[in-house]
Amino acid sequence: MRTGAQVLATAAAGLFTLTACSYGSTSVDDIGVGPGKGWPLAFRDAHNSGSSPVTGSRKLALNWSRPVGGPVAQPVMVGGDGQLFVTTRIPGCNSVSFQMPTGRKRFCNTMGPSAIYGGSAVDGSGNVYIGDDGAVYSFNNLGQPRFRTPAAGTPVSVQFTGDGNVLSVTQSGQIDVLSRQTGDRQVPTFQLLGEPDFLANPSLNRPPDGQGLEDCAVGGPQCPVANVSAVDQKSGRFYATLWKPGEGQAALVALTYNGKDVHVDWDAQMLTGGSATSPALSADGSTVYVGDNTNRLIAVDAATGKTKWVQDLGFPARGGISVADGLLIPAGDEGHLVALRDKGDSAEIAWERKDLELRGRPVQTAGGTGYTVAPIGDKLTLVTFDTHSGATVQSNDLPGAEGTTVGTAVGDKGEVVVTTRIGELFVFKPET
Repeated sequence: MRTGAQVLATAAAGLFTLTACSYGSTSVDDIGVGPGKGWPLAFRDAHNSGSSPVTGSRKLALNWSRPVGGPVAQPVMVGGDGQLFVTTRIPGCNSVSFQMPTGRKRFCNTMGPSAIYGGSAVDGSGNVYIGDDGAVYSFNNLGQPRFRTPAAGTPVSVQFTGDGNVLSVTQSGQIDVLSRQTGDRQVPTFQLLGEPDFLANPSLNRPPDGQGLEDCAVGGPQCPVANVSAVDQKSGRFYATLWKPGEGQAALVALTYNGKDVHVDWDAQMLTGGSATSPALSADGSTVYVGDNTNRLIAVDAATGKTKWVQDLGFPARGGISVADGLLIPAGDEGHLVALRDKGDSAEIAWERKDLELRGRPVQTAGGTGYTVAPIGDKLTLVTFDTHSGATVQSNDLPGAEGTTVGTAVGDKGEVVVTTRIGELFVFKPET
């Protein structure tokens, strides 16, 4: 038989344990570090490689398609469990999630009007981080809010650092490193455009959070930082494009986050007419690839900022560059499907398909399989191709699709998700 003292002691011990767990959970990161499986970042990984380690299927079938309800400007994120996240412009419903197997809507949240242009990222536990008007917003996989951290501008780049924090860069150049748990700043905010002199301009107002966002799509001068930063998570160095007001051309900038602060390593003005693509890193992190608006694809030494080679593509590589096994496949809404190889001090065309016009971002997968969207006849078509030769393997119509696409993503089970700019989702699954 237990005495009253024993009962009280046991209860006290239980209360102590519960209290310790409750308070301890706020300081211990137990929600899954960094990006998970699927397509958790705009270009799949921190390097912006636009490629998936999943072995891509060469026999796809349309599983479902549906309208989002409004236009889409950024690619869909795919969580490790297949949950889809997309932002659009619908009053009262502009952050939307769908289930991969059926296309059923899982949640729909209200954010600011500029969220359609904001960057997104999904961590290993399905928590999503989205650039909003003047903030980074985070939801869990049920759509419940986790935190909202203010920022100057709209974060167009949302990435993960090597130590599992969120790296946010706004179109106006504010850089923050945030805790994924709480949204708290881990280091002092860094401003790529510098801090304003309020003594010289005491009545200076902060620009609107959405200023210049429409210029980001083409890397124009009204959008100082137009792209998603590429991150070398091992070294802490990351790469951003920057067009400072009054400068004749945009620059590629290398910065480092070392756990204590963010600082600039080098700044190389080289992007004539502005940046056309987000930077992408080679597999070993030694080379940065970036495109400008004079149709050039440029390879840059990641350590020094010196140009290694320049290749005229004949079209602007709009959006990004898929990098896998030394093969570079540019994206865009103009030009054609082409693959290049980096020869160190020059580039060579591995193969090209002038019959396949680009309508978005080609992606590569393991097993030598790639996917791109092209107009064939009067229809938009998902083309599966062999990355070694460029040969078409399979073609699948996108029923009723028009215009162009903002991205193609690959799920952890080999699903292929295509998103159009007018706001349609098409999900293909591997046929067994």
